[in-house]
Amino acid sequence: MKRFTHSLYAQVLVAVVAGALLGHFNPSLGAAMRPLGEGFIKLVKMLIAPIVFTTVVTGIAKMGDLKKVGRVGLKGLVYFEVLTTVALAIGLVVGKVVQPGAGMNINPATLDTKSIASYTSSGHSLSTADFLLNIIPKDVVDAFARGDILQVLFFSILCGVALAALKTQGIGLLHLIEGLSNVLFRIIAIVMRVAPIGAFGAMAFTVGQYGIASLLSLGKLMASFYATSLLFVLIVLGLVMRAAGLGIFRFLRYIREEIFIVLGTSSSESALPLLMRKMEKLGCSKPVVGLVVPMGYSFNLDGTSIYLTLATLFIAQATNTHVTFGQELEILAVLLLTSKGAAAVTGGGFITLAATLSAVGNIPVAGLTLLIGVDRFMSEARAITNLIGNGVATVVVSKWEKEFDTQRARDVLNNVATVEAEEYEAGHVEPTAGVPETAAAAER
Repeated sequence: MKRFTHSLYAQVLVAVVAGALLGHFNPSLGAAMRPLGEGFIKLVKMLIAPIVFTTVVTGIAKMGDLKKVGRVGLKGLVYFEVLTTVALAIGLVVGKVVQPGAGMNINPATLDTKSIASYTSSGHSLSTADFLLNIIPKDVVDAFARGDILQVLFFSILCGVALAALKTQGIGLLHLIEGLSNVLFRIIAIVMRVAPIGAFGAMAFTVGQYGIASLLSLGKLMASFYATSLLFVLIVLGLVMRAAGLGIFRFLRYIREEIFIVLGTSSSESALPLLMRKMEKLGCSKPVVGLVVPMGYSFNLDGTSIYLTLATLFIAQATNTHVTFGQELEILAVLLLTSKGAAAVTGGGFITLAATLSAVGNIPVAGLTLLIGVDRFMSEARAITNLIGNGVATVVVSKWEKEFDTQRARDVLNNVATVEAEEYEAGHVEPTAGVPETAAAAER
């Protein structure tokens, strides 16, 4: 019992429930808790860019083989494209079978589009070319200041390649960056102590601002999306993990702290640093983790992909817009491109939807207003599915590269190192450098 109450995931879970209750019974006070959630997310986000930079640079510099860097990146992109295509297709099939918007009979002309004006205006300008150009930062300082993961990753890869080319001349700088990485992860351990407060504030605001009652009118859509996301994780990602020699349920238990943090904050970025450290402890090589996890946050959005196709068909059904099979394939083709830009800008999911509806043509963009009230409640499932998907992707690419310690992973998932992992994440102890978790635990 003492171990349960002192674990991070238990504290976050209690905080999420408490926040939901406060938001429900005292909406005004719950909505006033918004700064707590936003403050915690800002604390984590201020560390993401430097953590990505130090991890990627040290990983590539130590890797040495630049061909391997390109190979890992290419394998990651291939995996991302396959899995997001599967997710988009699943969302499309569920939307056709369940038909969550059927019977609503909404006239698009009666919808007030003021609340979605910023998304639709951005949606018209969102293009593949814009997304690719956005990878290149205006300047390095701007990329770090805005915390743009893809831009920071781009610069980090260039730095890592340059440092690897310097070989012995760059050893001093490499040690400095590696030391900075250890400091940053120690800061993350400190920040995670206030994760329950952040989760409490974010959940209290969400429920207090939007209200549980707003879920009832679109309950079928929400139920369809949550069920689809769950089945995608258990079946699709479960089969992928089984092919890698591991079980999905043990993996979910291993990253439970990250899942509950994302549940409370509705942001998968809030768990990015912890996920990177967890994947290294699981047995994935540091270079693969450094490349695949940050890339996945822009290219491997499984939960967002399911949501995009499901929401598109929902709007069509709610407004009685007939969609032919050819148009369904067109929706899938458009989303294969536009979904990759969903994480590049604030409100990316809505902007991507707006761009998709504009490209298809016959589905009214005004239908986005139907999703405003419940989008926040669906963002948790999107973010959690994205998080799990990126963890699985890291395992798969590490396995392909023959840089995955399967026995170590099985030991960790069988709780051999659970106590040390939980203590470290809570900021109580430092991991024992160069000593496997099992040996370190035995020495204590």
